[in-house]
Amino acid sequence: MPTIKKVAELAGVSVGTVSHVINGSVPVSEPLRLKVRAAIRDLNYQPNHVARSLKTSKTRTLGILVPDLTITFFPQVIRGAEDAARESGYSLIAVNSTDDGDRQKELLSLLHSQRVEGILLVVASGPSPLAQISRIMEAGIPVVCLDRIPDRVPVDSVSVEDAAAAKMGVDHLIAMGHRRIAIVTGPISLKNERRRLDGYKQALEGAGLEVEDELIWHGNLRPEDVAAVCAPRLRGPLSRPGAIFSTNGPTALGVLRAFRDCGLRTPQDIAFATFDELTCDDLFTPSVTTVVQPARDIGCCAARILLRRIEEGPAQNVSQPITIRLQAALKIRESSGPPGVKP
Repeated sequence: MPTIKKVAELAGVSVGTVSHVINGSVPVSEPLRLKVRAAIRDLNYQPNHVARSLKTSKTRTLGILVPDLTITFFPQVIRGAEDAARESGYSLIAVNSTDDGDRQKELLSLLHSQRVEGILLVVASGPSPLAQISRIMEAGIPVVCLDRIPDRVPVDSVSVEDAAAAKMGVDHLIAMGHRRIAIVTGPISLKNERRRLDGYKQALEGAGLEVEDELIWHGNLRPEDVAAVCAPRLRGPLSRPGAIFSTNGPTALGVLRAFRDCGLRTPQDIAFATFDELTCDDLFTPSVTTVVQPARDIGCCAARILLRRIEEGPAQNVSQPITIRLQAALKIRESSGPPGVKP
């Protein structure tokens, strides 16, 4: 069986240098690092991470918990976090809560028991596990929340400026000439959904337009349910809004399903814009106007904050959390065309 000593002999370096390359604990020159990596590959050497973690109390592993791995946004977040973790010699374990509060609690306990050194968390849409998050941080495991930021707990966080991003999307619809604009939200229990609703209202008020309660449609993150909410409101041409803004990708898919079920064309019959890119967006006709979050940057930034907290040690001052708010971008496409646009 290959040993670390055999790796060192093949690479022509010391055992300590091999250990530094594997652990990422001490900088090693690029030529030596390449020699060690080549020797590891040639010998098919597998470091015993379990034994090393028992000896050092360090697993060099991070955990990331997201609500739904099938939503396009979250794999991009994970990719960014993984890139940052790998740069520092860490591995990343990704788990999926299925947007269920009880499952989220189980997985947080599992990550804790697996001795991850830090946790990246996108909270589920159910009640946030505030006490559990606090206990994990008190145990010396830093937590950074992404995208969905829980209320009433001092925790490091990275997200976009949700209100400003939503306002940007609705401002665009207004600039295109639309005046009766509906909004379709996800679970309003989520802070980011409430902030996006705030941005919608700010855009209307800034343009001197009335905020109509009947044009605020609350949904969830299941497209079939969102379609059922929207369809009855779209069938009457006199009461139908001229445009819709949705606050997330799954909700957007529900809106588009409702358009199909009601035989509506966009933008000819009703204009549309959404928060978050849709899966296979380039296959949609017409193409969908979208407020795009920098998903990979969010994951990368959050992981770097987490690694910084790990380096600082358990005495980190969580009473003054790090708060990063990134800018979203508006991609203007065909679906948000002006009223009366011809095919």
